[in-house]
Amino acid sequence: MAYVPPHKRHSKESGGPSPVPASLERRFKKGLNSRSPKSSAHHWIDADTAKYRWLAVGLDDDGDHLPSGVFLKPVSVEAVGWQPGAKPLALVKSCIVNEEDETLQDHRRKPWEQIAETVMQDLVCSFETLRSEIKDQSMGETKPTMVARFGKILFRGIPSLPVETCGEMVTLKRLKRSFHTYLPSFYMENVTHKVIPEIGLSFEDEKDVYHVELSDKSRPGATICCKCSVIKAEQRLELYKVELGPVRHLIVDVSCFSKDLDLRLMLRTKRILTAVSENEKNSIRDLVTSAVLDSSVQGGLRWPLEKASSGDRYSVIGVWHTISTTYKNSLMRLKVRHADRFDLRISQGKVVEEITLKLNGITSELHGESPETNSISDLLKDAIKMMWEHFLSCGNAVIWPLFLSARSRVGECK
Repeated sequence: MAYVPPHKRHSKESGGPSPVPASLERRFKKGLNSRSPKSSAHHWIDADTAKYRWLAVGLDDDGDHLPSGVFLKPVSVEAVGWQPGAKPLALVKSCIVNEEDETLQDHRRKPWEQIAETVMQDLVCSFETLRSEIKDQSMGETKPTMVARFGKILFRGIPSLPVETCGEMVTLKRLKRSFHTYLPSFYMENVTHKVIPEIGLSFEDEKDVYHVELSDKSRPGATICCKCSVIKAEQRLELYKVELGPVRHLIVDVSCFSKDLDLRLMLRTKRILTAVSENEKNSIRDLVTSAVLDSSVQGGLRWPLEKASSGDRYSVIGVWHTISTTYKNSLMRLKVRHADRFDLRISQGKVVEEITLKLNGITSELHGESPETNSISDLLKDAIKMMWEHFLSCGNAVIWPLFLSARSRVGECK
């Protein structure tokens, strides 16, 4: 019988997901339930010193309760890691909440000022811990980046949670959170056709890239990310960059009550592998070139039987096919991306539309020999103000059910 890859197999039981080994399922759930996990179901890794913060903009006068018209609502999202029978919760707003109320409630500080002031100390401290790593290039070039993402914060509910406490901040802080980055098509079109010209970004390039993620037994917990282009005449992949999966050093999630979407700010690093032996290069290249292009499978790639590993060291654990368009100016770089992903470890895939905004101006200031705190603060306020005015609204009062209704299209959930 011909070999059928896991993600093309059909269960005889209707609607059932592909089986997952019990040991893998236990490890995966343990990672999701951890307060500060070192790695996620995706390729993200969190540094040992990573800082996490959740900020709510627009609380009531005492700062302890949600504003009137904002409430927690269960939503139906088939996201990896939700407990069976439990639904995630999203903070949603009624039509009585508006931005003027939110600004006035917080002592007349502008929302972007509040966010920047809260983030600044953690940002500078987190970057300081990176300096020794940045200077040590023995393992490869380390590239720090300040990044913004847009989406919706989801809370994992407690079944016995009293209804009357759902609006208390002390209760919300007890709930586990994830960030869901699936963006609806009308939002993506608005950003592409309206927002990008308004904020003065210019087209840079468009790329069609396949990403092959490998586990490496010599680097436990790390993921090797191989970026590949396609040689169309030969219908095969060509490897052009090898790097370790991104490491997050600061994650700040911001609930924006008067807006349609929430904001995530991250300080992350990537390391391009340069000190790689010829044997390592050959093993990685053999794995990549043995992939078969197949648009009918999630991720767009499959491997012949017993070809998805190399000896006892490397194994394919995930694939992406991304088509992205990049725009930039002197201070930022915006990537609009369609991503088709498949995780071989859990036999689950997803297709997402997402946006990543790299704040290169802030990164450059942080990277200076003597970073100017005032300059960084001003750049951060300006960037968040721009995001607040252009990226967190969708012009649609019912964005949240549209945003959260895609059952198999789950974005970055971690």
